[in-house]
Amino acid sequence: MANITLRQLKYFEALAEHGHFGRAAEACAVSQPALSVQIRDLEEDIGAQLFERGARQVRLTALGERFATRVQDILRSVDELEDLARATGDNLIGRLRIGVIPTIAPYLLPRVIRALSETHRGIDLHVRETLTDRLIRELLDGRLDTAIVALPISEPGLEEVALFDESFMLVRPGDEAGQPVPRAEDLARMRLLLLEEGHCFRDQALAFCNIRPAVPGDGLDGSSLSTLVQMVGSGIGVTLIPEMAVPVETRSADVSVARFGQPEPSRTVGMIWRKTSPLAPQLRQVAEVVRRAGEDQKKAQADLDHSFS
Repeated sequence: MANITLRQLKYFEALAEHGHFGRAAEACAVSQPALSVQIRDLEEDIGAQLFERGARQVRLTALGERFATRVQDILRSVDELEDLARATGDNLIGRLRIGVIPTIAPYLLPRVIRALSETHRGIDLHVRETLTDRLIRELLDGRLDTAIVALPISEPGLEEVALFDESFMLVRPGDEAGQPVPRAEDLARMRLLLLEEGHCFRDQALAFCNIRPAVPGDGLDGSSLSTLVQMVGSGIGVTLIPEMAVPVETRSADVSVARFGQPEPSRTVGMIWRKTSPLAPQLRQVAEVVRRAGEDQKKAQADLDHSFS
């Protein structure tokens, strides 16, 4: 038992999560034989089998399931020790693991990365783009330091910091430019194209239109805003997108963009992190950088709108 290493525990956690030697090895950036050897040595050290090896899948044994809980606690404690070391100075230097939801990442992240590289020299950014539920889970598990999401999250273990508000824009086929903007209740009767289940932006759009999520529609569920905009350009329906996405997603599509009347539909963009994180003071600095990037993005969009008016 004295020979167990942190490397073995990290490989064990990856294999338990992925249930496949190849995918676990890829996640750990090692070869499959190297990971297999470490798992075999770990099982020999504890004198018991932790995994059932099938032809296509690997499963935890009963002991492996109990072992996994303890391993997760150990690895999270190691991460917290690293966080303590990184939190000793005023500036955040070293690794920063940041998550971003897909309806923000492509549009805001370039500005954020440039700004962080200038304000926090020596920072090593690791970016994870995925849905809100997964970001929350990975934050609570200690696999991320912070995340940029749409608020509120209402997770007791996470700190929420609101950064800026952003309007939703109506995207219609190009030949509908200049037509009256439909009201929210009118959208509920139109062919409204939405992101697929799991995207918080979908839920926000449904809430604005007062459409119950359980009611099926005749629209299209897309995996990205780009897909939805292109489908609108083909004349299939209409959609809503966040204002920051307009310059990127509409430049190559035959669509028109309109702003809703007051009160405009909008979302609050913010950052979240664990309430117990030793990096909280540094993450507040990062939050300020993200806030400025968001405000710069809005100003650039306003200048673009003015040039076309």
